[in-house]
Amino acid sequence: MGGRLSRRNFLRASGAAATSLSVGFFSRSAANPSSRGRPNVLFIAVDDLRPELGCFGRPKVHSPNLDRLAEEGVVFSRCYCQVPVCGASRASLLTGVRPRRDRFVGFDTWADKDLPGNLSLPHHFRDHGYTTLSLGKIYHHQTDGAGSWSRPAWRAKSRGKGRDYLRPENQAIAVQREGRGPAFESADVPDDAYLDGQIANQAISELRQLRDGQSPFFLAVGFLKPHLPFNAPKRYWDLYPRDEIDLADNPFSPRGAPPAALHNWGELRQYHGIPQKGPLSEDMARTMVHGYYACVSYTDVQIGRVLHELDRLGLADNTVVIVWGDHGWNLGEHGLWCKHCNFETSLRSPLMIRAPGVKGGVESRALTEFVDIYPSLCELCGLPVPEHAEGLSFVPLLRDPNRPWKTAAFSRYFAGDSVRTDRYRYTQWLDKDSRRYARMLYDHFEDPGENVNIAEDPANASIVARLSALIDQGYRAGLPDT
Repeated sequence: MGGRLSRRNFLRASGAAATSLSVGFFSRSAANPSSRGRPNVLFIAVDDLRPELGCFGRPKVHSPNLDRLAEEGVVFSRCYCQVPVCGASRASLLTGVRPRRDRFVGFDTWADKDLPGNLSLPHHFRDHGYTTLSLGKIYHHQTDGAGSWSRPAWRAKSRGKGRDYLRPENQAIAVQREGRGPAFESADVPDDAYLDGQIANQAISELRQLRDGQSPFFLAVGFLKPHLPFNAPKRYWDLYPRDEIDLADNPFSPRGAPPAALHNWGELRQYHGIPQKGPLSEDMARTMVHGYYACVSYTDVQIGRVLHELDRLGLADNTVVIVWGDHGWNLGEHGLWCKHCNFETSLRSPLMIRAPGVKGGVESRALTEFVDIYPSLCELCGLPVPEHAEGLSFVPLLRDPNRPWKTAAFSRYFAGDSVRTDRYRYTQWLDKDSRRYARMLYDHFEDPGENVNIAEDPANASIVARLSALIDQGYRAGLPDT
C-alpha cells in the first residue's frame, strides 16, 4: 500500500507497505543542475529532544506539528547520536566526522578547535551556491564553524534575566546563582516572550526574504527547548493534567550496571530547588516531566509556525525539511536525569525528513546515525559528498525503508564506547592504556528498558567478544554489503 498513514497507525506500518516509494530528487549521478534549480534545505535542530513525540509512539505528548511532518515524510525510529552531549554531538553531525577519545568530547566542544580546517555541512553547501543562514543554536558556540554561513550566525536575546526567566522572583534567584534559577518556569506570556518564539519569528522573516533570492537556501534553525530550564508559556503547561503525567517505570539503576555507566546528573543539580544528592521527590520528578512535556509542545508549535510559512510562501514543494534532536534525555529512567551516559535513553534521538518526491507516512527501523545526515543532504541536493564524511547516505532508505542496512550504530561518551545492533546494546570502558575496566550488555528483545546488565553472564561471553571486536574494528564493520 504506500501513501500516507494515519498518525495513530503510521509507525505500525508493515515493511511491505513502505517499499513502493517513488522518488524524484536529485542524485549525484544526475545531470549537474544549476545551483538555483537545486532544492532548498530547512535544517531544524532541537536541543535535548528525545523521541518523546506522538509520532514516536508517545500519544500523551502534544506534538501535532511534528506528527504532521512525520505523516508527510520518513521517520527514522532507530537513529543514534554519536555523543550524548550537545556541543560534541553537533560538532560531529556538522562536520560529518565521528568522535574519538581526543575529539568531540564534551558539551563545550568547538568543531574548529577539535578539527581545524574541516569542511562543514553548511560550508559545503555555501561553496556550491547556497545562501546559508544560522538562527538560534546550531553549533554550540555562536562563532564556531568558520566559513559556514553567508552572514554571522544570529541568536535571540532574552527579554528576561539569567537563563530566560521572566517571573521576577525567578529572575532574583537567577541573578544570585550565575544565571541558574529554578529548573522550570510557567509564565502567562505570549510565545515570543521566551527565546524560541523569537527564533521562530526570525525564521519566518528570513523565509520571506529568501523566497525571492537568486540562489537556493540552507536555513538552519536551532530551537532551545526542551533544554533546561523548562521555561515555557503557561498555556503549554496547561495541556497536561498533572495527575495524568506518568513517571518512569524503572527509576532504579540497572541490575549489575557498573559505576562507570551512571552519573549524578550534575546539570540538573545546578538549578535552584534541586537536591544536591539523592533522588528527586515524586512531586519534583512529576514537575520535571511536566515541564519537559510543556517545552516539547511549545517548540512543536514554533516549528509548526515555520513550516506553515514555508507552505504559505510556496516553498515547501522544493525544500528538504529535516528535524533532529541533538541527543536523547533521561526522564528518571535508571534514576537518571539529563543525558551524559551510554544508555539507550541518552543515545537514541529523533530524526525525520520530508523531501521532494518522497512519499510520506513511513517509518524506517534501519539503524541510522547523525553522521549520516551530511552525505544524505548532499545526495538529496545533488552535491558531491566530501571524502572526509564518515556517514552513509540514507537516501536509499527513502526509496525502500526496510532494505538491509547497517548492522551497527556507534556512539561514545568520554571513555565509554557503545555499539547498538538490531538486538543488543554493548558498552565498554577503557583506561588510558586501553585496558577494559567496565562493560555492560543489554538484550533489547528481552529487556528493552535496559534493566539487567548481562555482560558478566558466562552464557553471553561469545556475544560480548563479538561486540567488543566490532567496536575495535570501527564503524566500517557495521556498513551494509550493498
